[in-house]
Amino acid sequence: MSAAATTLDAEFQNRFGADADGIWSAPGRVNLIGEHTDYNAGFALPFAITARARVAVRVTHGGEAVLESTFAGAAPVRVRLDELTAEDTGFSGDGGWARYLAGVVWAFARRGITLPGLDVLLHSDVPVGAGLSSSAAVECAIAVAVNDLAGAGLDRPELVQICHEAENDFVGAPTGILDQSASLLATAGSGLFLDCLDRSTRQVPLDLAARDLVLLVIDTRVTHAHESGGYRDRVASCRLGERVLEVSSLREVSAQDFAERAHLLDPETRRRVRHVVTENARVQDVVALLDAGRLEDIGPLLTASHVSMRDDYEISSPELDAAVDTALAHGALGARMTGGGFGGSAIALVPIALAETVSTAVSAAFERSGWASPHIYAVVPGPGAGREG
Repeated sequence: MSAAATTLDAEFQNRFGADADGIWSAPGRVNLIGEHTDYNAGFALPFAITARARVAVRVTHGGEAVLESTFAGAAPVRVRLDELTAEDTGFSGDGGWARYLAGVVWAFARRGITLPGLDVLLHSDVPVGAGLSSSAAVECAIAVAVNDLAGAGLDRPELVQICHEAENDFVGAPTGILDQSASLLATAGSGLFLDCLDRSTRQVPLDLAARDLVLLVIDTRVTHAHESGGYRDRVASCRLGERVLEVSSLREVSAQDFAERAHLLDPETRRRVRHVVTENARVQDVVALLDAGRLEDIGPLLTASHVSMRDDYEISSPELDAAVDTALAHGALGARMTGGGFGGSAIALVPIALAETVSTAVSAAFERSGWASPHIYAVVPGPGAGREG
């Protein structure tokens, strides 16, 4: 059992006066490339990071779930399992974090998989609102726990679907399957090439150290939420593009198709569709380079992805743009914002020898602009969700 899991186990005993039945965890993720393509049946290339959400869980018999977390100021949330519905309004304010736990329990119940009661204690070191999928980490941690404790025996793709339903239908965030897939299916040392149309996956080599490279995450400290209107608006634009172009998903639109039919779209929708079409192509190009052992050559594609998100999808921010531009000016091979946008984090692919130079330059740029100091750290592909103890 990891030190973090041991600490959580002890805290569970302190709060609930009994031993947990086990500790389960799931990672956050960095999306190397492939942004806003998942809900358009496209391609993406995320990987799991070592920061994780952990849950200590005990099965009880009172028909109630008692949900607690180590978050500062978070009060316990109690819910009757037989009364849990997607319309439940008892998770507002300080209890909002509990929606992700309860939503997964609700999605299991839709399949007839239930437990008589639960005590749950959550701890997470995945930064919230940083574009690293803290919410999916929570969902996937409780999903593997319930799957084990109920003896459900569901495979990982089915757990992805359960967590996706929880986020879409219970929490109300119109996301795709990228985050949950990365958290549940990724393996250490690899990126996860995800086809969101047929949900097939393939591990792609991503050994940064072997190429003397490091991937820096630059957390701008500008938080975002997938339930917000900006995300919903982008989804709506994509659905409009599908109707006008008469396709079932934007995955069907090739570069040539777009060039021939773009005039049918209004200017804003045209930009949104162009991002999805070109981003799908960039993902496939990055995967081809990684398969060929040319990790250092993916930089320009990462940067092109950011330009597309900044100009066509319009989901960047001044802080993200400054992080990307400064990193590139000081030796990064490529850089882009990662995650849903409107804040969160950027990533930069940097030679190890220049990592400190890039970090110092980005911090100085933020200071000059009067922004909060960014949190900058290196990430490596870590393992997916599972039981820790």
